[in-house]
Amino acid sequence: MNFLLTGGTAGAGDSLWITILYMAVIVGIFYFLLMRPQQKKKKQEEKMRSSVQIGDDITTIGGIVGRVVGMKDDANTLIIETGTDRAKMKIKKWAVGSVDTVHDTAE
Repeated sequence: MNFLLTGGTAGAGDSLWITILYMAVIVGIFYFLLMRPQQKKKKQEEKMRSSVQIGDDITTIGGIVGRVVGMKDDANTLIIETGTDRAKMKIKKWAVGSVDTVHDTAE
């Protein structure tokens, strides 16, 4: 009778550890499939936004296309001109969706 009681409690302890192991594996899968690629993409976007130079053609996240004609580092602000009438507008760096100018990288 004593063997059955200890065997039953050991089985419950083992199933608890197996459940914890399954949960850890699921969290690990979510990290590598969802969170890690998102962090890499965010780093690439920050690198792209910090490398914007005067003269670059950019597209904002709102779809505005223009050329960078000025930068204000203290406020993270860019001044772009759009269209043939050379209308100028200020945008924040976080609003840059893509840099359309290709630069030669010397590495």
